[in-house]
Amino acid sequence: MTIPEYISEQDPAVQPRLNAIYDTIRGAIPDAEERLSWGMPTFWKGRNIIHFAVAKHHIGLYPGPDAVEAFADRLKEYKTSKGAIQLPNKKELPLELVAEIARWSYEKNRK
Repeated sequence: MTIPEYISEQDPAVQPRLNAIYDTIRGAIPDAEERLSWGMPTFWKGRNIIHFAVAKHHIGLYPGPDAVEAFADRLKEYKTSKGAIQLPNKKELPLELVAEIARWSYEKNRK
């Protein structure tokens, strides 16, 4: 399954948000390979760089614990846990921040 196929199987109400995150990450790290890993859209370059996935009330962004720590000051308004950021469906997506996190994760984790 491809990332666009994953998105097309989700609730139509959330598909535009998923597409926005997909396009943002793809634009930020165009050299990364796209795949599904653990059932989640994943960008990979020698190893997993960043994932995202739909949940009931948010989209989960999974850049890993180092990225969450590095961007902690800019993530205060979002629920985070070790390696995960919740982007609530009722809130505007912070696409610039998503792009920055994706680029940071790519530079830190690529081989």
